[in-house]
Amino acid sequence: MDSNRPVSNPIRLQVMANALAGIAEEMGARLIRGSYSANIKERRDCSTALFDAQGACIAQAAHIPVHLGALSEAVRAVVAADPCPGDVFLLNDPYQGGSHLPDVTVVAAIPGWRDPDRICAYAVNRAHHADIGGMRPGSMPADSTELWQEGLVIPPVRLAGLSLEGELYWQEDLLRLILANVRNAEQRRGDLQAQVGASAVGMSRFRELLARFGEEEAWQLIAGVIEYSRRRMRAQIQALPDGIYTAEDWLEGYGDPPAPLEIRVQVEVEGEKLRVDFTGTAPAMAGNLNAPLAVTRSAVLFALRCLLDPTAPSNVGLEDPIEIVAPPGCLVNAQFPAAVVAGNVETSQRIADVVFKALAPVAGLRSIAQGQGTMNNCVLGNRHFTYYETLGGGQGASRQRPGLDGVHVGMSNTLNTPIEALELEYPLRVLRYELRQDSGGHGQQRGGWGLIRSIQTLQDCTLSLLTERRHYAPQGEQGGGPGQVGINLLNGDPLPGKISRSLKAGDVITLYTPGGGAWGSNEDEQAPEPR
Repeated sequence: MDSNRPVSNPIRLQVMANALAGIAEEMGARLIRGSYSANIKERRDCSTALFDAQGACIAQAAHIPVHLGALSEAVRAVVAADPCPGDVFLLNDPYQGGSHLPDVTVVAAIPGWRDPDRICAYAVNRAHHADIGGMRPGSMPADSTELWQEGLVIPPVRLAGLSLEGELYWQEDLLRLILANVRNAEQRRGDLQAQVGASAVGMSRFRELLARFGEEEAWQLIAGVIEYSRRRMRAQIQALPDGIYTAEDWLEGYGDPPAPLEIRVQVEVEGEKLRVDFTGTAPAMAGNLNAPLAVTRSAVLFALRCLLDPTAPSNVGLEDPIEIVAPPGCLVNAQFPAAVVAGNVETSQRIADVVFKALAPVAGLRSIAQGQGTMNNCVLGNRHFTYYETLGGGQGASRQRPGLDGVHVGMSNTLNTPIEALELEYPLRVLRYELRQDSGGHGQQRGGWGLIRSIQTLQDCTLSLLTERRHYAPQGEQGGGPGQVGINLLNGDPLPGKISRSLKAGDVITLYTPGGGAWGSNEDEQAPEPR
């Protein structure tokens, strides 16, 4: 980024902040409209952002929290690969800034406005592909023990090139190699094309922005927006009482009953700085609940932003006052080649939970009971189709209001697949989809209700479930009661929280998702009311 002095004109800064956010949002809209798979076009499991030439975030769209905090490491990995202006890079390696292998990242190097032979910024998007190869359809196996079992590992590689005239050049050999290693290859091709198209939009719009403001003033304004976010975050941290705040929580792990895995955090507040330390957390495990450091970073930044300043412009300025410590080899800083597919979707939830819990005593009105704490990952597929869904549940209640019903909580921010789209695209039939009444905790403000969803398979296929909160309930706050745990059933018989197995045509899988915790003592309990 240009080191020129930041511009302090508040009106110009607001215009620039909105313009940057608008570019990121337009990239997301283009990606969603152009995608082939229901997971992106219907569920919107994707994220977009802009970065400067050094890999610092300058704007993000309000998409998937577990994606956004990890993107900076992915961009830095691309910068280290020596891109040229117009290059479009592809990667999914969790140990180079990816989150898990199905999350595929596209990074486009934007040529400068005055000097197109120089990279001035990067247009970036990440999207969850319904399959990226590996041992099970959907690339979300419950039984993986090393990274290669979860799919094709892609380091930063050149996928395509974009000219200033808008022409696109594909590395066809690389594309053929990728498509030869995934299921439903034509759908994967379409989603990759949509991702590259979204990057082209970002490149074009950002260069137009530089032309409109002039390159020098534009970078001064961008520096000003980042400094504004930095000042706001520092002020919010400084408003907290100095001290050390601790918490612990557990993942359920594997087995029935499961072997718990502890996540422990110590949050130290000192002046304008905040340190989040996971020393004492369980070591990485043989299964796939391990989280790479990029995912841990995403979860910590999400929780702190919710607690401290949810409305500031989202950029690197919010991250600068925060230090994250996670001993290498622990559950939240897994090392290659540990399996990580559930670390992204489940462990990230518990990381956010413990940060919320640690700061609850000083969070004031932003203190909240625990939500469902799981994404309820359900994958059904065979050689011909792959259906992937994460299901909402109950949100935790707060002092001001009850928890929301049937929503994604924490690190996910997706929609559900509409039943009409699901049954049109997949050999599946939805038999039941409703709120799980009275599944939230009881208290002064009740916890949100979970969901019930039953799906019948119309073909033989493979099922993979990655779910949590089937034994340890989401906890209430300030004396509020816990939410109900989730339940997994196959033809009415219980299933463990994590399993991969074969299904026959006609089998019915049912998920009861957890409710959220309540806020406030049961002595002041209000009767739950549907909304």
